[in-house]
Amino acid sequence: MRRCRPLAHSPSILFVNRVFPPDKGATGRCAFDLAQRMASAGWRVTVVADGDGPSAAPPGVTVVRTGAGPMDSGAGEHGSRRGAATMVRDYLDALRRLTSRAMRLPRHDVVVTMTDPPLMARVGPMLAAWHGAAAVHWCHDLYPALLPVLGLRIPDPLYRLVEWSVAGALRRHDAVVAIGRCMARQLGALGVPAERIVLLPNWAEPGIRPVAREDNRFRAELGLGERFTIAYSGNLGLAHPMGGVLDAAAELARTDPDLAFLVIGEGRGRPALETAAASRGLRNLRVLPLQPVGRLSESLSAADLHLASMDPRAEGLLVPCKVAGALAAGRPCLFLGPAGSEAAALVDGCGRVLDPADGAGLAAAVRGYARDPVRCAEEGRRALSASVRWGADAAARRFTALAESLLERAARPVTTPAVATPLVRVTGRRLPHA
Repeated sequence: MRRCRPLAHSPSILFVNRVFPPDKGATGRCAFDLAQRMASAGWRVTVVADGDGPSAAPPGVTVVRTGAGPMDSGAGEHGSRRGAATMVRDYLDALRRLTSRAMRLPRHDVVVTMTDPPLMARVGPMLAAWHGAAAVHWCHDLYPALLPVLGLRIPDPLYRLVEWSVAGALRRHDAVVAIGRCMARQLGALGVPAERIVLLPNWAEPGIRPVAREDNRFRAELGLGERFTIAYSGNLGLAHPMGGVLDAAAELARTDPDLAFLVIGEGRGRPALETAAASRGLRNLRVLPLQPVGRLSESLSAADLHLASMDPRAEGLLVPCKVAGALAAGRPCLFLGPAGSEAAALVDGCGRVLDPADGAGLAAAVRGYARDPVRCAEEGRRALSASVRWGADAAARRFTALAESLLERAARPVTTPAVATPLVRVTGRRLPHA
């Protein structure tokens, strides 16, 4: 890979991702948080995003749009409302637009590609070479391995070709950022050198704070009163099974009708969830739209207990960001997914890990929390304590340190292949911030 030239100016960084606020999507929100903080620290920050609408650009950040119309708002979040062929075509078109626009910009010192659209990692080394920059891939979802989980079936020879191509591209990056140790292990299995893998977990939306029940207007508007409330808040994508949640709600509707379920979210899985809930006559379960950022503290705090789900096949391929939001609201969380996932480690001490298909087990766990307010309060305190130790500020410092280390290496005479300094270890039980 071409090495960066020595700096005689403020360092610059380019983020390339399909979405950026006000577009919906966790990747765009994370890019916004880091871009804002790196600009405040003196970096010249540019973001290339798809679409032609306005951008919520923070001071010091230049947002460049490709000029194309927006894709389906449900795309990019583990499922789309469109057919598979159309989705693939649209993603390839977005990849072409983003790459072309990024190549027409003035040079940058660091180029960061993300995972929306899925094959962005494939063009990362090329964009970095074009800019004479260090290449960083920020891996939120690991493709193509995630595609079968999302129901996208492609011929095996084509799948193997894409996998080989993406793995080769990942190995050519100066650093690959993983959002969980489970993902770091998957990257290592693809041949990415361990010293180039940097662990940087996702964080909750800045500003989320616990809101007491008596002060919670959102809860009051829903008429929840003193009812113990369980919430699932976030994307309802194809990698987030909800069958166990529906089974638990059905059982508790018979045995504990005062318990209330809230499902707050959007995505491809929402219509099926609504249809199933209606067919079962689940009056204890309400489905609500995603709430605006300004109401997240109230909506997340409206629940006494949170749920997050993940298809076990997706272990190491994604990490649900719902868990971070629940912890920031100071609420315990039940993770319905594989025990080896980063999300399972997140709820250690402030929740439990359950089989996503075990509705009876989930009902029993919910019943136990509802009857033990002391446990709920104590685990809520632990959740908040874990959350405050890792947020956007800490993540930006770690990401900035990574970028600076790459530039420092590039400025030295190159005698051996330059690699990113491993900022954290990817082994052990606890997260670096917990």
